[in-house]
Amino acid sequence: MMEILPELQSRLTELYWHGFAVFLRVAALSSLLPAFGERTVPMRIKLVIALMFTMIVAPAVPMIGQPADLIILGLLVLSETIIGLALGIAVRLFVLALQTAGSIAAQATSLAQILGGAAVEPIPAIGYVLVIAGLALAVMSGLHVQAAEYLIYSYEIFPVGEFPTASILAEWGIARIPHAFSLAFALAAPFVIISLIYNLTLGVINRAMPQLMVAFVGAPVITFGGLFLLFVCSPMLLQIWTDSLARFFANPMEIVR
Repeated sequence: MMEILPELQSRLTELYWHGFAVFLRVAALSSLLPAFGERTVPMRIKLVIALMFTMIVAPAVPMIGQPADLIILGLLVLSETIIGLALGIAVRLFVLALQTAGSIAAQATSLAQILGGAAVEPIPAIGYVLVIAGLALAVMSGLHVQAAEYLIYSYEIFPVGEFPTASILAEWGIARIPHAFSLAFALAAPFVIISLIYNLTLGVINRAMPQLMVAFVGAPVITFGGLFLLFVCSPMLLQIWTDSLARFFANPMEIVR
């Protein structure tokens, strides 16, 4: 029995350092992960989520040994944290796309000031509705499974303890930003088109009947139209958003042009 203790202790030490190294990357990513990393989620719950993801990811990645000295340990902590944050920001941009789409839609339909401060971040009501619905749909579609696969795949792209190549990381990250804004504008396109038609119609009416206060007549129309368009188009818009998120998880290193 006593002969087994040193071997058991050595094995437990290896497992401890392996779990610690995986936790560094997982915790950094999960702090930015949609739904699981929101500001309204308590820190204790975030810690439990990070530990659960660590238990899922750790057995699927190669064993990470104990650092030889404090310098290597410091480099491990720094590199894994940077990689986790970079991976998390790439996913977080999809939430930014929904928020931006809601802001564009709200400005186009004169609904930008209704319940503007209801969320933790000051976004219009349309953006708040789209974000909450999108997060709920993403979780129902298996966001936790996709995030675990994303983390496991990241170890093939970014090995443990190695800083990611700056040129590759910069090219990949910069490509994600215009993709997020193009996705946001594509989601808000129906509202922008309706707003353009509305304003052109008001201009024609105003030219034909200058004595009519078209702004007072048209304001209820654009408000109702914006809400009705949100009711009709939101299922399709959220489906486009979740499909885009799923494509990212399927091929996270794709450089989108």
